[in-house]
Amino acid sequence: MCNATRDPKEATVPDDAHSLSPEDCLVAVMFAVSASDDEIRTVELLRIEASVNNLPVFSAYDVDRIKVVSQVVLDLFAEEDGLDALFGLVRDNLPARLHETAYALACDVAASDGTLHEPELRILEEIRHELNIDRLHAAAIERGARARHLTLEA
Repeated sequence: MCNATRDPKEATVPDDAHSLSPEDCLVAVMFAVSASDDEIRTVELLRIEASVNNLPVFSAYDVDRIKVVSQVVLDLFAEEDGLDALFGLVRDNLPARLHETAYALACDVAASDGTLHEPELRILEEIRHELNIDRLHAAAIERGARARHLTLEA
């Protein structure tokens, strides 16, 4: 489903500045993985955009929120306890049934450039812990992300 056909009146937008919609939470988790190694790569941003444009969970999402949410993540990362604050927002606003979705999207962003960097591995571990992702489920999600992002080169 392409975002170009979405009715902006149907978009999920939080009622106040201190909350995030479930879709915002998914975008925040993806952007946090991208920003975790202090280098936001174009291929990672393209992966985030493709996810938002094509996945059913984002069917009513206002894509203009991506900039707002990414700035929230960057602002939180600039604070001493910003990562804890981000995870608090995600836990408070993302339904538990979407926790594995968030982890899968995070893994896709981490794998999108073909290399998992140490900060990305650390934040994926923290996401697993904070969202209470079962280790076996996490391994399956990680394996799927790896398979989706393999190239023909060895």
